[in-house]
Formats: sequence, C-alpha cells, structure tokens
Amino acid sequence: MNAALATVIVGVLSLLGSLAGSLGGMKLMSYRIEQLEKRVEKHNNLIERTYKLEEESKVQEEQIKVINHRIEDLEKGTDNLREKIK
Repeated sequence: MNAALATVIVGVLSLLGSLAGSLGGMKLMSYRIEQLEKRVEKHNNLIERTYKLEEESKVQEEQIKVINHRIEDLEKGTDNLREKIK
C-alpha cells in the first residue's frame, strides 16, 4: 500500500509539474507573439511612411520639371527681346 501511495503521489506531482511547465511556456509564447506583433506594426508603419515619401518625391520632381520649363521659356523670351532690341 505504501508503494501504491508513493506511485500516486509521484504521478500527481509529475502532473502538476507538467501543467506548471506548460503554463509557463504558454506565457512565454504569448509574450513573444506580442513582441513580434509590435515589430510587425513598426515595420508596416515604416512601409507606409516610405510610400508617402515616394509619392511626395514624385510630386516634387514634377514641380521641378515645370519650374525648369518655365525658366527655359523665360530665358528664350529674354533672348528674343535682346534680339529685337538690337
């Protein structure tokens, strides 16, 4: 009877130890998933900001082209005026 009781006690303690280890592992896994989600969110924000910057850059490049074209037109206009004055 002592042997049977000892076997039951060992079994119960083993079960409790396994449950405690499993719960600890689940908490660790949950923590790591949260950290990963935060990193993914930061990455996604970076991608969104990069996309916005690229769009703004395209607009600025177009504005520069327009400005350069206007400058060329003004330079041509002043050259024409100089020729007429001569």
